[in-house]
Amino acid sequence: MPWKETSPVKERMRFILDYESGLFEMKELAEHFGVSRKTAYKWLGRWREEGAGGLEGRAPVAETVANRTAEELEKWFVEQRERHWTWGPKKLLKVLSEERPDGPHPCRSTVCAILKRHGLVRGPRRRRREGHPGRPTGDVSEPNAVWGADFKGQFRTRDGCYCYPFTVTDLHSRYLLACDGGLSPTTALVRTSLERLFRENGLPEAIRTDNGAPFASTGIGRLTQLGAWLIRYGIQRQLIQPGKPSQNGRHERMHKTLKEEATLPPSANLRKQQERFDSFRREFNEIRPHEALGQSRPAELYRPSPRLFPETEPKPEYPAHYEVRRVSRNGGIRWKGEWLNVGHSLIEENVGMEEIDTGVWSVFYYRQLIGRFDERNLELFGTIGTHARCGKRGNRS
Repeated sequence: MPWKETSPVKERMRFILDYESGLFEMKELAEHFGVSRKTAYKWLGRWREEGAGGLEGRAPVAETVANRTAEELEKWFVEQRERHWTWGPKKLLKVLSEERPDGPHPCRSTVCAILKRHGLVRGPRRRRREGHPGRPTGDVSEPNAVWGADFKGQFRTRDGCYCYPFTVTDLHSRYLLACDGGLSPTTALVRTSLERLFRENGLPEAIRTDNGAPFASTGIGRLTQLGAWLIRYGIQRQLIQPGKPSQNGRHERMHKTLKEEATLPPSANLRKQQERFDSFRREFNEIRPHEALGQSRPAELYRPSPRLFPETEPKPEYPAHYEVRRVSRNGGIRWKGEWLNVGHSLIEENVGMEEIDTGVWSVFYYRQLIGRFDERNLELFGTIGTHARCGKRGNRS
């Protein structure tokens, strides 16, 4: 695949187009393009005052500079750099000293400034941080509206092996649905536990977790294979804000009691520890009065969900006006002859694209919006927790 040619002016124009689209905030664009917000606002001001000409590079204010490198020598550095793109200032100065041993030779910092001035320095690629949807919201006034899930902090059993308890509670009734110990915090452990709970208790409307693996990632929409699996069953993902465990406070409060009553001291091995977890769960749900529930017990308030777990995994059905693409094993799709990265969590899954503005597309997985991209730069910006709904642009099934 040939390299795409670019220049400072083209990059600034991309910035203006992205900003004018209304899809991105100034802070997000400044971070993405690797500049300060002050510089970003300066570009925007020049564009609005002077048009495309305002995005051209500006000549230095000073007419003359003391001890400036000779124009002929500066031209030599530029030509050498264009001929040998991977050569840095040290290599260029070495070649210069061999070709012109009598000097004068500029210092390394001067050569760096020359290359940078002519746009011949590739800065480090800045990784765009995936946004967060903010504080999770959801009505927990009835059972199965929101489940809380997390791994309680790991500890060693007396045989020296680590135990990672995976726990799930119904946030309305405080009913402890699961407390399963595992040797590592894997997707397989979480999925096995959740699938058993779905078969026994039905499907919740949403599951609230932190931002750690396997619940979230740094990819598009913070999506993981586990998250994609939940979406397929119509379960909304709710992620608490980083460093804010209080946003899943009811679940964390249960962890405190779990630690005090079922892990101190630890059991002999994982099997014995699981027996303690099971005993704790029965007592927590059926015997122990809960002050937050008016001294009622969780089992008195919890009821299974009316949403039954389907025997066959649902398949996505997209409206007729969507463009449907299958994500390849490389984690991307082909779009008008170009490559669009979607993410490895959706490998070999079908996604649907809806055009919401000229050249601007929303990307859906089942009924959930996972991101938007602009055909001009083909970079997918992730979103979280937004679901497809009927609107002016057509009905969605």
